[in-house]
Amino acid sequence: MTDAVGPAIIRLAREESGRVLALLAARFDDVDLADDCVQDALLLAAETWPSRGVPDNPAAWLFTVSRNRVIDQLRRRAAARRRLAAAAPDLIPDDRPSAGSPLIVDDNELGDDRLRLLLLCCHPALNRDAQVALTLRLVGGLTTAEIAAAFLVPEKTLAQRIVRAKRKIRDARIPLTIPADIDGRVGVLLGVLYLIFNEGYLARGAAPALVRVDLADEAIRLSEQLIELVPNDGEAHGLLALELFHRARFDARTDATGELIVLADQDRNAWDTTTIDRARDVLRVGVGLPGVGVYRIQALIAALHAGAPSSADTDWSAIVGLYRILERIDPGPVVALNRAIAVSMVEGPARGLVEVDAIEGLAAYHLWHAARAEMLARAGHVAPADAAFRRAAELTDNPAERRHLERRRLRAGGTADRAGE
Repeated sequence: MTDAVGPAIIRLAREESGRVLALLAARFDDVDLADDCVQDALLLAAETWPSRGVPDNPAAWLFTVSRNRVIDQLRRRAAARRRLAAAAPDLIPDDRPSAGSPLIVDDNELGDDRLRLLLLCCHPALNRDAQVALTLRLVGGLTTAEIAAAFLVPEKTLAQRIVRAKRKIRDARIPLTIPADIDGRVGVLLGVLYLIFNEGYLARGAAPALVRVDLADEAIRLSEQLIELVPNDGEAHGLLALELFHRARFDARTDATGELIVLADQDRNAWDTTTIDRARDVLRVGVGLPGVGVYRIQALIAALHAGAPSSADTDWSAIVGLYRILERIDPGPVVALNRAIAVSMVEGPARGLVEVDAIEGLAAYHLWHAARAEMLARAGHVAPADAAFRRAAELTDNPAERRHLERRRLRAGGTADRAGE
């Protein structure tokens, strides 16, 4: 494969396959068939483009080849069905769509078709793992192997997950439609995109790197697509802004050896100011739209961090206030923990410890122990801080995080009390 062909096929898969799949699925009312035919067309591109060259319009080529394959498959199915009907009519199932599962007949707007596909991937009948896998596979254009590697699961497991999800869509006759309650479904989709971005922001388990830039960027790209489709959704803007604020700090989150650098210690000159400015523009639009939501609140918090010359110069009081709002609209122990950390920056570590120790349900959460450890160390309680750092390190799956916690434990003086052990 030539140097030009490989990137062209990858770009086609990432940027156009989801659009083509959405259009074919809407036109022929078969997501599974559309997906198979788009994948076949991409394989054909890999086989033929090195010798024939990249077409002038790769997207049009992909659509034409995929559509022709769909039509060919449907003709074969129809012929097989006629033969079976002639030989054994009783064996023909009644697979006509029910009145509650209408066929898609309006494919004039590709934007509507793409939105239908996004919402189908996040249908509430599917579990969260299936929603994530389908979104990346059908809309994002990632291969099964790429998604499996990103989430550290065997490729066979991921493939089975996708097959089961598509089978459930088919067997339950889940329609490829835009539901009347679109806000609820978009909310699920936002949660899926946020999960994908977070996996890129801090890779799980024994991942070789702290971050997965490609996965984070894919979440951003899909969030941008969603805003094109629902431009008046303030939370969609909030999520994109939040992702961009965090993405701007990627280069400062690790040192030359790949070790974790926490927010307070990052070189803020290494932050991407262009991305921060873009995040602010997106957030400005989002806060001007009706409603208040969790992603806009989190993006406002990220904006305060992005605008501070240093951790000490951060407007922690404003951050405490935003977390209090967030607790009212989305209460939970992790939000309470983040608010307690901000409180410790305003009122001191002793007050922060009171807030942290009052939180229930986080005994197995490594960041709860890490927060306690930092506050104990700041308060001069070396031995308890040492124990808390050790416990946090035991509970984290990420090797880079574990090494960071060990360094913080040693820096806080944890070895002093245990020198004789």
